[in-house]
Amino acid sequence: MELVEATRGDTETLAEHWFALATAMEQYDDLNEIAYDDPEPAEAGFERLLSADDTTVYLLTVGDDERGFLVLRSGEHPSRTHSEYLDIVDLYVEPEHRDEGHGSAALDSVMEVANDRGVDYVEVSCEWANDGARRFYEDSGFEPKQVTYTRRVD
Repeated sequence: MELVEATRGDTETLAEHWFALATAMEQYDDLNEIAYDDPEPAEAGFERLLSADDTTVYLLTVGDDERGFLVLRSGEHPSRTHSEYLDIVDLYVEPEHRDEGHGSAALDSVMEVANDRGVDYVEVSCEWANDGARRFYEDSGFEPKQVTYTRRVD
């Protein structure tokens, strides 16, 4: 598995992968409900991400085959000793290619990127009820640090 930096020509593929990820997340909370019925509106969002200075979008590839995508965002907490970080915004492996090591390989590549950039740590969030994702990240050496709470505004 290799991370290949995405380009504007990849927006349709990225939107399709994102839509699959986003619709799978709907089951965990009604705040995850997708506002549209197809991936096309997400293409504009990926165009913005591809031009953002703090964000890098990758395709997960094996040879010429795309198996998923990864979005990394750089951040900084200037008041902290360990201030610079990479946030894994999205990591998606197509369902038919899960349990083949692609997610773990992607995390290994993220750690290489983190070392190359000289950041202090890598963070990732997942849905609390998504036991599979939580187990995957914990098995990959990530430790719980904080809990995010949400409250609907009615």
